[in-house]
Amino acid sequence: MAPLGARWTFSSPSRLPHIRFAPVRLLQTVASGLLGVSAFAGGVPVAVLGLVLHFGLSFLWATVFSGLALLAPFLIRYPFVAGVGFGVAVFLVMRLVVLPLSAFPYPVTFEPLATTLDLLSHALLFGFPIALALRKGLIGVSSAA
Repeated sequence: MAPLGARWTFSSPSRLPHIRFAPVRLLQTVASGLLGVSAFAGGVPVAVLGLVLHFGLSFLWATVFSGLALLAPFLIRYPFVAGVGFGVAVFLVMRLVVLPLSAFPYPVTFEPLATTLDLLSHALLFGFPIALALRKGLIGVSSAA
């Protein structure tokens, strides 16, 4: 469920030549994990579902990191390393476990450019901000007590 690169990996022009509105199509691609290929005929309502699913999964992953950080406090002390590692782990679990088990209608690929962009976005734009926010939140709570 990467914000960058997913369009090139999952919606390559050779597979979907009629792409006109990339954001709607990208969110329909997210929804296709639940609905399969029919997601692409659902218009904006299915794109909204894709947005809800994307943020729902993001909050679920953030909750997982929070639980891990409570069990292993070193994750809070080193937010960059922990966040980048967590982002890479999320990328791998989504690509190797979640997508193959979902209704996602295309084979999961690891094209070099798309994979690099997806990994960077998961590490730097997803995992690291979660770790940093948790660190700031927990330090703020502990210093206020």
